[in-house]
Amino acid sequence: MAVKVSFQEKDFLSCCGSTTFAQHMASASPFSSLDHAISVARDVWFNTVDVNGWLQAFSAHPQIGQRHAPSHASQTSAQWSKGEQSTALATATGSSLQELSEWNARYWEKFGFVFLICASGRSTDEILAELKRRYTNRPIVEFEIAAQEQMKITELRLAKLFSSKESISSTTDKDSTMFAKKAEEDRISIIGGHVTAASESPVGKSIQAPSRSRPPITTHVLDTSRGGPAAGIDVLLEAWRGAQSRPEFGTTDNGGWVFHGSSKTDSDGRCGQLMSIVDNVPPGIYRISFNTSKYNPNGFFPYVSIVFEIRESQKREHFHVPLLLSPFSFSTYRGS
Repeated sequence: MAVKVSFQEKDFLSCCGSTTFAQHMASASPFSSLDHAISVARDVWFNTVDVNGWLQAFSAHPQIGQRHAPSHASQTSAQWSKGEQSTALATATGSSLQELSEWNARYWEKFGFVFLICASGRSTDEILAELKRRYTNRPIVEFEIAAQEQMKITELRLAKLFSSKESISSTTDKDSTMFAKKAEEDRISIIGGHVTAASESPVGKSIQAPSRSRPPITTHVLDTSRGGPAAGIDVLLEAWRGAQSRPEFGTTDNGGWVFHGSSKTDSDGRCGQLMSIVDNVPPGIYRISFNTSKYNPNGFFPYVSIVFEIRESQKREHFHVPLLLSPFSFSTYRGS
């Protein structure tokens, strides 16, 4: 029988400085595996924690290049931050630290929060180059990127949390020993996922992922002209089921697109459930469309459609397709 592991709110607060995040994770505990905990953590972070919670989590991190964490950060969080920045500090020079400090100040002045990046294994030069690149982003775009980076850090810290529990429980009984081995395998898989291509499979025993806590395809609409979420936009998800294996550019689809689900964005710009919560999303080509004319009748786009493909090797992944919208432009990217 699988052993479930329980943690306290303070443990999760060390992983992510949002009290809302820590409270929801503690309520959802115990977890059957690291994968299970990370699945719930992603759902809580992206679908439950609000803007203030994101900012609270950001504020628990020291600036890159600083050796001391903020006073309100826990001792464990401070120790982990120091370890995560060890490569950057080891490769830094006096001049590079000075330049990093200057760019940190510029970033804070523009965006109002600390520059956040999953720094593990990155040199000072790498981090500085990324800081300069992201400095050119619009605030609402950078805010979303920072949240993605926070989630990467949280995942790594959850792995450390499970690893510490493993060392404590490894001498108890046979079930605990089995869990320790499972937690270690999960930890290696998660950390490896951040340093290898997403298409590569972890070496060794395959890990049985738990059931999802949210649909495999989600979206989030942000109005860049207002600097906030876009509420009340109708969203439609379709899947390609035409005679040809894939739709061809410049040809009519002849009824090849099949309705999958629809919903409307809420006050936070997030869309309701567009498809069933399944472990394996059917591979294929999908189209997600947004009724932008209803949201902004005077805008340039009557509607926006985004077509993307989910491959066989990606069927257990989560696909977040955010839309950054203004009256005369839009952009998107694949989130977590």
